Amino acid sequence: MSLRLGEIVDALGGVLEGGERDAVITGIAPLDAAGPGDISFLSQPRLQPQLAASRAACVIVAPALRMQARARGACIVAADPYVYFARLTQLWRQRHDPAVPPGIHPSAVVEASAEVHPTATVGPLCVVERGARIGAHTVLTSRVTVGARCEIGARCLLHPGVVIGADGFGFAQEGGAWVKIEQLGAVRIGDDVEIGANTCIDRGALRDTVIEDGVKLDNLIQIGHNVHIGRHVAMAGCSAIAGSATIGAHCTIGGAANVLGHLSLAENVHISAVSLVTHSLRKPGQYTGIFPIDENARWEKNAAALKQLHKLRERVKALERALQESKDDPR
Repeated sequence: MSLRLGEIVDALGGVLEGGERDAVITGIAPLDAAGPGDISFLSQPRLQPQLAASRAACVIVAPALRMQARARGACIVAADPYVYFARLTQLWRQRHDPAVPPGIHPSAVVEASAEVHPTATVGPLCVVERGARIGAHTVLTSRVTVGARCEIGARCLLHPGVVIGADGFGFAQEGGAWVKIEQLGAVRIGDDVEIGANTCIDRGALRDTVIEDGVKLDNLIQIGHNVHIGRHVAMAGCSAIAGSATIGAHCTIGGAANVLGHLSLAENVHISAVSLVTHSLRKPGQYTGIFPIDENARWEKNAAALKQLHKLRERVKALERALQESKDDPR
């Protein structure tokens, strides 16, 4: 498997410097592991010391690092080396991995009333239930279940074990027992969505659960019923959104972070890993919340005190200044 540097630049743009268009690239590798046949990239300034020592045949760099990269050999200068690297991995796969042909695998089960676009792919052991719709060029890899009346848009990719449209977790209590609330909604997924292995998206109780265009979900994520996730949100593995929460566009949710039900996150909110969102967040920004487990009553008191620590710190500093001023006053 190989590509020539000229082919890469012709397909992806950028400026090739200090190298020959006919140079053959046989692999893509990180800077510290790249060999003479590999192409690599530098996107983080902290890794700059690895540049001079790298044995890569070519390195993708930003304009600011052009001279340093030229000093060691061939480079491709691109505005965003990390995005260029991402496009390069796509090009590599297109050229070297045979595309999965559209169609329905013989082992898949597709109900007669379901609609699967002719360009879509339904892989081995998938189940597409009654009234479901699968959009153009969407790929269900294997063992994917799409529940009744659920809709998936165009160019989506669902990895093994994904479940779309299982019942949401809804029960009413009566006399110490649980009475099931039938989940009458569905799931609507937009275009260009990728969903990782064994992630589950529950159908709504009355209205639909909605995943907008461009959302990227990692493996082992739980999306509760009636959740609405805005466009281009990205969520890392083992995170979860409880029922009826609304996540604004362009948010990121770190690994194992959780958002409680019926809350709203504004656009461009970024939640750190292992954080617990317990109230709505109305302003864009980075949020972190990790607090040790304890008996609930004591935890609530400590949490309330913790929220006042900054004010308490400012009061202590003011008292210290006043005390110092009183000592300095000769009267």
